[in-house]
Amino acid sequence: VQLQASGGGLVQAGDSLRLSCTTSTRTFSNNAVSWFRQAPGKDREFVAGISRRGDRSNYVDSVKGRFAISRDNAKSVVYLQMNSLKPEDAAVYYCAVGRSDYISSRRSGYGYWGQGTLVTVSS
Repeated sequence: VQLQASGGGLVQAGDSLRLSCTTSTRTFSNNAVSWFRQAPGKDREFVAGISRRGDRSNYVDSVKGRFAISRDNAKSVVYLQMNSLKPEDAAVYYCAVGRSDYISSRRSGYGYWGQGTLVTVSS
């Protein structure tokens, strides 16, 4: 199983980025998919997750109103639209496919992980 995260880069505070997570696994369309991030010296944290049909989503409080997660099961892709980026959003962002349709905020709830894409936000 391979997950490919892309779309990271260097932006200024206030800018936007859209991350993409693509995969060829059938598990993708049957389960929740989430984005996590890990900044240097910090634990990996849940950022946003979406149910398999896209009818439910969860966000960490710090990104609510700025980030939006969406998915296109026909294309096997999940997006994370990040607006009004802040320096504290800088991290390596990982996508992960859940073990079920439950949107867990814990790493243990996910069986497949992508390799990560780096987001750098300058002030």
